[in-house]
Amino acid sequence: MFDQILALVKEHFSTNPQIAAAIPAGKEDEVHNEIATHVTNALTNHTPEAGGFGGLLSTFENSIAAGGPVVNAIEGGLLSSLSSKFGLSPSITGAISGALPGILQKFAANQNIPK
Repeated sequence: MFDQILALVKEHFSTNPQIAAAIPAGKEDEVHNEIATHVTNALTNHTPEAGGFGGLLSTFENSIAAGGPVVNAIEGGLLSSLSSKFGLSPSITGAISGALPGILQKFAANQNIPK
């Protein structure tokens, strides 16, 4: 799962010049890994026991646009981490935060797990 999310993060941010330019030179892989780690941890920690991973995908697909619990969990720790570890400005961490729902939607669409 981590590798899939990491690939989506790299793909998404490589096409966003504003974010790419704001990441300190030579730190791109570290920033991408940090984002993918937070997303993976949030998905793993929010998997509903009854519905399994498919239940989780269904849950966050329904709440992504509304800023559901999975997105909020990712944003909380991730934005603080990116700011403190890499010195990214609030405008850049905000842009990264705004990209999370799209990354999660792409990940969910690629899973083909019955709901």
